[in-house]
Amino acid sequence: MISFELARALRTAGARWTPVTGDHFRIEREGFDGDVFTVSDMTIEAHEYPTGTVLGFNGTTEWALDSVSLEDSLWLPREDQLRELLRGTFRSLRRVTEPQLRFVVEVELGGQPRTFEAAAAENAYAEALLALVSSVAVDLDDVDAADILDVDGTDAPGRVDERA
Repeated sequence: MISFELARALRTAGARWTPVTGDHFRIEREGFDGDVFTVSDMTIEAHEYPTGTVLGFNGTTEWALDSVSLEDSLWLPREDQLRELLRGTFRSLRRVTEPQLRFVVEVELGGQPRTFEAAAAENAYAEALLALVSSVAVDLDDVDAADILDVDGTDAPGRVDERA
């Protein structure tokens, strides 16, 4: 299973979760340290509301918790979900046994092969996904808004560009 730290890093990097049956998550509230839950049609269902997604705990009368918001939940993506998020950049997963068991994920970023190694395959995939996200992220502090937007509004609809 992916480490909680890498799952948080993926969420911070922008990974969005739409809960489906079989997904693993933890509740990011006091009192739930280390508890991992699984979305299931029988016990934990995702309920969509205009205000957001809520994970409902059905059939758990012994719990004081009936539901938890998606914002209070941390998605713990599985190996197959992480591989899917890597899309066309994914090249291979290798199992290395010497000197100790490790998993190596190879991806292609910016036309160059890169490898990411971890004791759990999910963590190697997550490291590769974080590298992919950071390789395509734009630091807005490095961008001059005037180069992207018509800051003075002269090209706005209904206005005449007097520069022409």
